[in-house]
Amino acid sequence: MKLLHIAASPRGERSESLAIAQTFLTAARATRPDLDTEEWNLWDGTLPPFGPDAAAAKMTIFGGQEPTGAAADAWAAALATFRRFDAADHYLFSVPMWNAGIPYILKQFIDVISQPGLVFGFDPAAGYSGLLHGKKATVVYTSAVYGPDRPPAFGSDFQSTYFADWLHWTGIHDQTEIHFRPNLATADAETDRAAAHDRAREQAKLFVQP
Repeated sequence: MKLLHIAASPRGERSESLAIAQTFLTAARATRPDLDTEEWNLWDGTLPPFGPDAAAAKMTIFGGQEPTGAAADAWAAALATFRRFDAADHYLFSVPMWNAGIPYILKQFIDVISQPGLVFGFDPAAGYSGLLHGKKATVVYTSAVYGPDRPPAFGSDFQSTYFADWLHWTGIHDQTEIHFRPNLATADAETDRAAAHDRAREQAKLFVQP
């Protein structure tokens, strides 16, 4: 069993989402010592860009042909990124809220690997079908100001709604969510912080069961 942690926060030790993810990983490793884990910091410079050449490659593949030249190089980079992702059985995502949505680096990751024949299939009559079968994901969602019981002046959630929908679209239907929000603009964040870490420990033990 391989568990891949994909980190979308650049804040290091100051990140609430990364701290909760580390609690999850610690509990998972303690529960299953033979667990193979990998951590992928999306900010480490290994994520390829998704620009004109990559877009041209995607549409060429979508049209049933093979890209050439610079587009072929961009496709090779996207394919290598997907293979690193697809090598895992289970995923842990740490996702802070940025401007009501997800960090742009995570959107870049999504755009790089969301390719025809890799993440999705398409039929003109039936539409899209996800190709990532037999996998599951736990997602840590954090936000500084937004909270589900707060009025609209405190923001909206296009973070978990978008990301959960993307996972479902890829074929990953087994999803567990851990929320800690708000974590900054609140009088008592510590109670909710402790609850989020407790849930991370509990879910980790369930997550790695055979």
